[in-house]
Amino acid sequence: MTHAFDKDYWDQHWQQRHGDSPAARAGKPPNPYLTRETGELAVGSALDAGCGVGTEAIWLAARGWRVTAVDIAPEALALAAEHAATSAPAGNVRWIEADLTAWEPEARFDLVTTHYAHPAMPQLAFYDRVSAWVAPGGTLLIVGHLHAPGHLHAPAAGEHGHHPPAEASVTLADITAGLDHTRWEINTAEEHVRTIPGRPVPLHDVVVRATRRA
Repeated sequence: MTHAFDKDYWDQHWQQRHGDSPAARAGKPPNPYLTRETGELAVGSALDAGCGVGTEAIWLAARGWRVTAVDIAPEALALAAEHAATSAPAGNVRWIEADLTAWEPEARFDLVTTHYAHPAMPQLAFYDRVSAWVAPGGTLLIVGHLHAPGHLHAPAAGEHGHHPPAEASVTLADITAGLDHTRWEINTAEEHVRTIPGRPVPLHDVVVRATRRA
């Protein structure tokens, strides 16, 4: 089974999540790779590409980043704004409903980060697209689903299931090969397996952090 990952797909996905309690959403920690890889960076402007319910965007904003958080699903953005009202400094996050396959930012960012975002385009082409939005000297942080054929599964339409579908996964080698070494310095290139409480199977992750050469 393949997935379009279009607006209808993500609307359905987040409508199913609407029943999550505000307390549960507010208590969800940010992605651990974000906190590890950006904790020592000088704050500036940041883009969270495919922000979902905004956990990572809010964490960045609380640490002084000026965040633009973009997602295609209005349901997710409504949940994010509700959480941000009590969790992030006023004005530090700008929520934008947009299709990242067509949206263009007004300026480049000191940090562009994306966490398990799957737009309606090939995954590697998406990473190439968002990497163009990093300012000289800025940071690109990609956290994605590692392509591990023995662990892939195609969930029912509108659901993530316990494993990502093949078209939403990538290899570490493919991501790093797409970053021209004359323009990028790769700081982190890792594969990880981690467990999450309440999730029956571990996550197989790929993490790449790179700095655009000035």
